[in-house]
Amino acid sequence: MLFNYVSHRFAARLLVCVCPAAHDGYRNTVGTIQAYVREHQLKEYDEGTTGWIFSTFIFLGFFGGVQVGPVFDAHGPRMLILAGSVCLGASMLLLGLCTQYWHFMLCFGILGGTGASLIFTPALSAISHWFNEKRATATGIAAAGGSVGGIVFPLALQKLYTVVSFAWATRIVGFVVIFCCAVAVILVRSRLPPKPGQTVIPSLRILRNPAYLSVTLGTYFMEWALFVPIAYITAFALSTGAMSTAFSYQLIAIMNAGSSIGRALPGYVADKLGRFNSMIAALVICTAMTITLWLPASLLTTTPSSAPTIKALSIVFALIFGFASGSNVSLAPVCVGQLCDTNEYGRYYATCYTIVSFGTLTGIPIAGSLLQHTGGRYWGVVLWTTLCYVISLACFIWGRACCVGWKLGVKF
Repeated sequence: MLFNYVSHRFAARLLVCVCPAAHDGYRNTVGTIQAYVREHQLKEYDEGTTGWIFSTFIFLGFFGGVQVGPVFDAHGPRMLILAGSVCLGASMLLLGLCTQYWHFMLCFGILGGTGASLIFTPALSAISHWFNEKRATATGIAAAGGSVGGIVFPLALQKLYTVVSFAWATRIVGFVVIFCCAVAVILVRSRLPPKPGQTVIPSLRILRNPAYLSVTLGTYFMEWALFVPIAYITAFALSTGAMSTAFSYQLIAIMNAGSSIGRALPGYVADKLGRFNSMIAALVICTAMTITLWLPASLLTTTPSSAPTIKALSIVFALIFGFASGSNVSLAPVCVGQLCDTNEYGRYYATCYTIVSFGTLTGIPIAGSLLQHTGGRYWGVVLWTTLCYVISLACFIWGRACCVGWKLGVKF
């Protein structure tokens, strides 16, 4: 019995990188795939229209939590992750055959998004079963796996696009995704016993808790903003002409390199200084970097003298924003978990991210529409991102105040 507990504890530690590396790394690669598809297969469509494909993928990844979370509580993670692995792997293997808009929507947006929803919620929820005092650290390590995938996949795709074509590039990455998912199916375990008689309908009554409502709204606006730079940083770099095509595709990998550190390290800090405190600090950095680095880069007109400045601003923004936004991803679920009992975490998490999913559905298309209205200039997209982060910051500050008041020195 002791051996089983120790081995499962080890498996819980090991799974924290493998499963998110497959799913979240795939999600963090949407900017690379979107930029390529927008310039080739779907070049006759505008940014706002193509954005719906990739926002649908992200939306379903979160929206599926309305059933996946309670099913995880009732039956455990094994079959959910197995089904999600089949969907996600099939999506990537079939992506190379897509030529029409509806092909990409069905294959990437719907099939891939469904697979993501079946993997993401049970993977993170299982971690909460094994860790309490160091939950933020463990979740941070888990989320870091997604950033590692977000480094490897874009760099691999950028090289493979020219060497073996788009179709085989996506298939090769698909085989890597399948391998990671297969390992995750073996390793992911839940500690608490399944509850077969538990209802799978989430209760919206938990939104009556003002702190939980505030955190849900804060996460909504944070996710509304977060995927805009992820989806458009490559297209932005290409549009400036200040960077080579190869380096423009590598910028998303730089962002994910910062994110990999930002997902793992702040989790440890959050366990020491407070999860809400760390989340608020990360949101401050995201807001500051967007307005002080990305906005100037988007306003400058590219000339031989300004090109190095635009490139430098973009690199520093990608790295620091990646670090801070990585903290957003890893700390938000931990903040949700701090407001409920462990055995109710699946329901609380699912309810929160089902609401949040509607922000992820509309964020990328809204940014695309703003891009059209500003004549292809990105300053409107940047201001939209900044506004969302400001509102998110206010919501998390209010949620913290609902629990511990306005004292700055309180660990929470």
